[in-house]
Amino acid sequence: MSGVVLNEIRRGAYLDSVALMRLSRTVAGLPGVLEAALMIGTPSNKKIMQDAGILTAEGNGAQGNDLVIAIKAKDDAAAREALEQAKIQLDAPKAAAQETADRTVRTVRAAVKSLPDANLALISVPGEFAVAEARNAIANGLHVMIFSDNVAIEHERALKEEAKARGLLVMGPDCGTAILNGVPLAFANVIAKGDIGIIAASGTGLQEVSTLIDRHGKGITHGIGVGGRDLKEAIGGITTLMAIDALDRDPETQHIVLISKPPAAKVVDAIIARIGKSKKQFTLCFIGLDRLSLPKNAVLASTLTEAAEKALDKLIVPAGAKAPAVDAKRQKLRGLYSGGTLCAEAQVILRRKGIDVASNAPIPGVPEISGDAQNAILDLGADEYTVGRPHPMIDPSLRNDLLKQALASPDTAVILLDVVIGYGAHDDPAGSIAEILSGSPENGPLVIASVTGTEADPQNYSAQVRRLRDAGVIVESTNARAVELAAAALSASEDASEPRRRQAN
Repeated sequence: MSGVVLNEIRRGAYLDSVALMRLSRTVAGLPGVLEAALMIGTPSNKKIMQDAGILTAEGNGAQGNDLVIAIKAKDDAAAREALEQAKIQLDAPKAAAQETADRTVRTVRAAVKSLPDANLALISVPGEFAVAEARNAIANGLHVMIFSDNVAIEHERALKEEAKARGLLVMGPDCGTAILNGVPLAFANVIAKGDIGIIAASGTGLQEVSTLIDRHGKGITHGIGVGGRDLKEAIGGITTLMAIDALDRDPETQHIVLISKPPAAKVVDAIIARIGKSKKQFTLCFIGLDRLSLPKNAVLASTLTEAAEKALDKLIVPAGAKAPAVDAKRQKLRGLYSGGTLCAEAQVILRRKGIDVASNAPIPGVPEISGDAQNAILDLGADEYTVGRPHPMIDPSLRNDLLKQALASPDTAVILLDVVIGYGAHDDPAGSIAEILSGSPENGPLVIASVTGTEADPQNYSAQVRRLRDAGVIVESTNARAVELAAAALSASEDASEPRRRQAN
């Protein structure tokens, strides 16, 4: 793909990764722009830009505390206009900050002096700098949420042990969601206050369960993210066990929900032993783990929906009893997920329904995608899809492209989608899906979705559901219900084609 590439460096100009992803998306949408990236000049980021063909010699001179603006456009005029617009966008928050310059700080120590009552630091810097910043926060007596990824697991262990010795929590690294005392952090939703506490090694898992709790009349005390590796043997569940202690001491928390992919065996033993010492009720949702010997005050949930139901102590409306009709000539299922745990949950349910699937992020027992798999469930937030581009919850353009392909394929019977709203997410993900469906043929595949969110979220749950349904999408109340309906529809399609197979033989 030919074009003009321009780079500009801003020395010592740091912005966190989420802000830069949003700016990159805005600039990439300008007329004539083929590709755009605003990234801190770390070696790993420069490698990403180099592989994408958007790094010049000038940009390659950036250091780890510099910002690189990289533009690739159809011609020089479009590239220069996009570069100017990127600089205007970058300067906008700086201009707004002039009025509150006394609150702008450059170090954790200065931040503590500016906000002496603060008790938590959110770290969102490139992974190679995250450990030092987290250590500074711990030394200043702060709990830490590390949004950053690419932190070595041995450094994670060391940080968590250091914090534990001081009675402090380290949530993360790669912790994308938390709700502490009603305050949503990173990718999170507006959730009512209540008496249910959630501890999760999964961002979208925490979002799915907390939003279901909210939409069905209850609320949470805290949603504590621990990072995706906390329950691995190398970490030992340090933050998870500390979070259980914290919620067990909290008089407002009556029921505690744990969410994760299956932990290491030794970590499971430690968690169960700790739960057995509590007088509170627990629900454990370890996606893909169906059997576990638990103390009397704990139950096991096989899906996120079931975890919410057990915490709510009531059933959530099930999927429709009858699957919609699918063209018998169509046989394939395509799952296009922005949430990794929702993708894993889909695989678990489909396997239980006897439907063979493959995935780029397979759970145990599911094969990796190789070639044109019969049924494919994709985690579009996995590394291979997010290198050099925003997460699909922020920028749905990649999923939109794959959705167009799935709709155009004569083999696609059912398309599964998750729509995750809330803080940090795209302003109107349902709208972007509806726009694509407006141009699709009427006899195309079924599109089945669920929306993870609440009425109080900026995008509004009901508005997103309505937008999808108006576009012809079948919207279920939860991801699990959506997958169950998709499985039923696919099975009905296979049954309808069976006589044809026998006649052909």
